[in-house]
Amino acid sequence: MPGAFKSIFVLAFDLDERGQTVPAFAVREAQDETTAIDEARKLGDRHAGAVVWKREASPAVGEEGEPVIIFQTGTIGDFN
Repeated sequence: MPGAFKSIFVLAFDLDERGQTVPAFAVREAQDETTAIDEARKLGDRHAGAVVWKREASPAVGEEGEPVIIFQTGTIGDFN
């Protein structure tokens, strides 16, 4: 579809003092899926978990698709 595009995002999670997942930093947009997955694997070694997801959008018609998880490791929380 003309005007449609896909965005890929990465986010890591830590556990707070109650053991609840909290984002370790602000959501990061990635260049491509391979780069995002590589980053998430590394983040998973230093955090409770990490997730990579994509979302397709068509701004011309005001539509945004649901997030689709591409990769996850460890414990993750709400990411969208």
